[in-house]
Amino acid sequence: MSARLPDFPWDRLEPAKALAAKHPDGLVDLSVGTPVDPVAPLVRAALTGASDAPGYPLTAGTPQLRAAISDWVSRSCGATGEFDVLPTIGSKELVAWLPTLLGIGPGDVVVIPSVCYPTYEVGARLAGATVVRSDSLLAVGPARVKLVWVNSPANPTGRVLPAEHLRKVVDWARERGAVVASDECYLPLPWEAEPVSVLSVCGDDLSGVLAVHSLSKRSNLAGYRAGFVAGDPALVREVLAVRKHAGMIVPTPVQAAMVAALGDESHVAEQRERYARRRTRLREALTAAGFTIDHSEAGLYLWCTRGEDGWDTVDWLADRGILAAPGEFYGPAGARHVRIALTASDERVDAAVARLSR
Repeated sequence: MSARLPDFPWDRLEPAKALAAKHPDGLVDLSVGTPVDPVAPLVRAALTGASDAPGYPLTAGTPQLRAAISDWVSRSCGATGEFDVLPTIGSKELVAWLPTLLGIGPGDVVVIPSVCYPTYEVGARLAGATVVRSDSLLAVGPARVKLVWVNSPANPTGRVLPAEHLRKVVDWARERGAVVASDECYLPLPWEAEPVSVLSVCGDDLSGVLAVHSLSKRSNLAGYRAGFVAGDPALVREVLAVRKHAGMIVPTPVQAAMVAALGDESHVAEQRERYARRRTRLREALTAAGFTIDHSEAGLYLWCTRGEDGWDTVDWLADRGILAAPGEFYGPAGARHVRIALTASDERVDAAVARLSR
């Protein structure tokens, strides 16, 4: 099975990480979007309060969690049609296994963005499907497309797709009997553009459409593995049926924590303000140091270039004790960029700013 998969990209970053770690003031790791700020007390209390959980959890989620997800989707995604919801063990496992869960396999095509989160490709390969990278569905041709991934706000570019674009993707996919899966994990982090959910552009008909969400970035719950999928009830039921057999179940305490997190927006606003401050400082420092920042209208990253091969930029930053992710990790079209994450403490961001200014 592993022979189907690409090499794990982060292993290739180890030499640059070792170089950056030699800096006298230590490493500033801006390569991975892993939260570093505290989990909100009300979420931790909910987790603790549900920790006496000797029985098996519900794969479909507790009634309280299903209601909390549905309320959030209606409120934050603008969904007006009939939809169903399902908690997932974070969003990465759902992304990786969705083609398999949908019965996609050899001979089928999965379309992914030209520059994107590597797990879209991994999921297609796990299912034995063919991957096509394209930002223009008209260029895909007559291929047997079964699944189209869209991602807005995008990882790594921070690009926001307008509602009109999302609607065209849905129409194109429906003409071919394909599923549209929209990865919307960064939807709660707008900066210079207001992202919209694919669920908001479908009116009352959500057939063939799924939206994937995560609490990792919104609520600093990466360590909890808390996510969900919402959309076409028939598709959600099919995914649920397979997940029951496979034991893909969110633990009971995490389900309780998700209820608390989805019901509170104050901790989300507080975290958004933290990221906004870090983003402003890093953006100004990178621009002053000669970088060009493309897209980056929303989300957790700055998509940067110095007009050179991205690995040369990684080395340039590593010489200054800063670790970034090369754009090549996200597809050949990203080869001249690097991704800078906002997920570092204020102290480490200040250190990066100071080093860039020198």
